[in-house]
Amino acid sequence: MKKYIIGVDGGNTKTDYLLFDVNGNFIDGMRCGTCSHEAPSIGSFEGAYLEMNKQINLLLSRNNLVIEDVVSGAFGLAGVDAPFQKKALEEAVEKIGFTKYAVVNDGFLGIKAASKTGTGVCSINGTGTVNVGIDEDGNWMQVGGIGYVAGDEAGGSFLARAAVRLAFDECFRFGPKTKVTEYVFKMYGIESKKDLSNAIVGKKVDSTYLIKALFSCANEGDEAAINVLRTAGENMGRSISGCIFEINIVEPIQVILAGSVWAKATNNEMLDSFKETVTKLTNKNCDFIVLKEPPVLGAVLWALELANNELPSSDLKQFVLNQVIAYQNRF
Repeated sequence: MKKYIIGVDGGNTKTDYLLFDVNGNFIDGMRCGTCSHEAPSIGSFEGAYLEMNKQINLLLSRNNLVIEDVVSGAFGLAGVDAPFQKKALEEAVEKIGFTKYAVVNDGFLGIKAASKTGTGVCSINGTGTVNVGIDEDGNWMQVGGIGYVAGDEAGGSFLARAAVRLAFDECFRFGPKTKVTEYVFKMYGIESKKDLSNAIVGKKVDSTYLIKALFSCANEGDEAAINVLRTAGENMGRSISGCIFEINIVEPIQVILAGSVWAKATNNEMLDSFKETVTKLTNKNCDFIVLKEPPVLGAVLWALELANNELPSSDLKQFVLNQVIAYQNRF
């Protein structure tokens, strides 16, 4: 009897559910809303179970399948940041009917998607940040993803706040002169610093605009912007170095960089600072790889690994990747 696997990439805004057979042939896929227990629309671990159960059963039923036809599943889910969250979501996956599965933070998918060995570490730098790692023995480690206390001082939200802070410091706290202030004033639609406090309190921040402004100013040699980017890079570097030291990864270590901030950076100061920090703190041989593959590829490959008890070959990876890209091109 033919058997199948399911790979799930569940972010804070959308979730991809992909159905393949154990030979790596694409069967079907669905893109739905978030299944995160932290999202207001979901509200709880029970809500996450109900959402995933509904969508997975829909995916199976429209292909005349039932959960017993599924050998394994891999779930990369936003909000798996602490052991109690992982346990609760594993229980949800078991309740759906999975017996062989992986439930991890969605950051881990980048490792399975891009690493040549299926091991290594992944630095996620998007709206927020998280740093994760997997070694050859199957041990995993996560640093960050829970806020300021864990050194999550990078990512789009941090950079946008830092840009506004540069403007406020220049205006009122004897901070350095910076071109970033002009961008902040333009974003808020103000001409005078006397209107800055009202704008900060009363208007939303355009994070994408401010991040681009930081990179642009850094490219023009603006020291204040450069310092923000280098600080963010160092923060990410310290966290990923912590992942490396907590598990036993064989060198050269695959260091995957994923997320919109890493992918769309137009200045190298943050990346250079990140690499310098990792090299200095770990003293290990590292290969730095910017993730180009869709993260959901990692979920599919991981589920195939669990089903077949071996890492997918490079040919199988490419075969699956081509099908995942074709699926994503629908959207």
